[in-house]
Order: sequence, then structure tokens, then C-alpha cells
Amino acid sequence: MISPLLRGVLLGLALVYAVLGAALFVAPVWASEHFAWKISPFVAMTIGGWCLGTAVTAFIIARRQNWPAMLPPILYLGLFGLFESIVVIAFRDRLLTGTPLAWLYLLSVTATALFAVLALAEAMRQKHILTRLGGPLGPVGFGFALIFILGVGFLGLYGILAGPGMRGLNASIFPEVLSPFSLRAFGSFYFALALAVIPILLSRGVGNVVNHGFAMYSLLVTITAAALAYIHVFDFANRPTQAIYIGIYLLVGLVVGAYLWRYGTDASR
Repeated sequence: MISPLLRGVLLGLALVYAVLGAALFVAPVWASEHFAWKISPFVAMTIGGWCLGTAVTAFIIARRQNWPAMLPPILYLGLFGLFESIVVIAFRDRLLTGTPLAWLYLLSVTATALFAVLALAEAMRQKHILTRLGGPLGPVGFGFALIFILGVGFLGLYGILAGPGMRGLNASIFPEVLSPFSLRAFGSFYFALALAVIPILLSRGVGNVVNHGFAMYSLLVTITAAALAYIHVFDFANRPTQAIYIGIYLLVGLVVGAYLWRYGTDASR
């Protein structure tokens, strides 16, 4: 079981991310002008999708209170907070802190980093948190999880480490040129997503997959919705590689959705 303190922090994170995400997602033009750094409306709506999905993830973790089932989403949430905090510190000279929206973002990142510390302390007191749930994960599921880790992990590291002028940064995949601040934030998000799946490779249980998939599925929905809302900024005719951006989310959504449809949202037994 998750401690009352950690559950309270999770519910608080769910509320903060829901408010922040709603502002970014529903009013991206306004939010892009009042965010913590300079971003476009499309980037604002995409970050809003991260936040709304993360709010749902935090709420599901708090609701289920099951360490073995929720270990991957807990890992995602903690790493996301730590990585994004590092990005904020690295680009602190470019922060725009004159609006409540900017401070709400900084609050959410700081609180999530605090959650990471608390979760690590509690995990060290728990027993058997890495446990196979449900039936064994077959070779197809294992292979897909491995490909996800390698593919999304590569994108994450590239976003974290890539410098100006490197391939893939000039709207060849994401349809807009990202600032270094946004690029590192995107990379940190993807890297956290990738690392969070590693426990599934170690536990190799179908229940581990569907619990993680259910907790994280809203992220796929909201980010894909943001891309579809700004489909007009894509240039598939001249830059066909931009289809990769939407295609990855659709593919992962279909595969995870198939598992949830077949096994349900909680195959822990």
C-alpha cells in the first residue's frame, strides 16, 4: 500500500497538473504568451497534454495504491519531475516568471521532484515491489516494450543532448523548430517515459503492462489530440517524416489499447 502522505502528495499533484494542463490545452494561444518561457501555441497545447495526462496518472496511482502494479507510472512521475527540474535549473536565466501560469508550472515541477524523493524513500521500505502480475508476457509484448524503450529513449536522449543544426531539429519530425529550452523539456519527457517501462521488462507480466498502460493512456490521447488540433502546421507533402510524430502516438495507442481491450485495465491476479 502507498502511505497516506504519498497518497496526499499524489492527489495534490493531480489537482495542480489538471489546472495547469487545462489552461495550456484549452487556451494555447493565451498560454503561450504567459508561460514560463517562450513557446508557440502548438507547444503550449502539447505541454498541456502532458500535464493533463500526468494528472490522470497521479490520480490513478493514488486510487489503486498498489506498488507492484503502479511501479512503472510511479517511476515515470518521479523521473519526469526530476528531469524537468534539471531543465528549469539549466535554463533559469531564460525563465519568465511574471505570470501566475509560469509559477504554477514551476510549482508543479518542484512538487513532482519532491514526490520523487518521497517515493524513493518509501520504495526502500517496501518489499516485493518488482513482482510479475497476471500471466507471463509473451515474446511479442516483450519485444514491443523493448522497442518502445529503445525508440522513445533514443528520442529522449537526442532531445536532451542534441545541439543546434543537428538532424531532426529543423521541423523534420516535430513540425516546428523548438527552442533549446523546449527541446530539453521534450527530451526529458520522452526519456522519463522510456525509463518507466524498464520494470515491465524485468517483471514480464501482462498485469504490469495493462496497469501501466491504463495509468498512462490519457497521455497518448491528449498529446494526439493536440497534434490533430494543429494538423495544419504539419507539412506532410514536403516533410513526410513529420508523419513519424503522429504515427508513434497512434501506433502505441493502438497496441496498448488492444492489450486493455483483451485483458482489462487491471490484470493483477
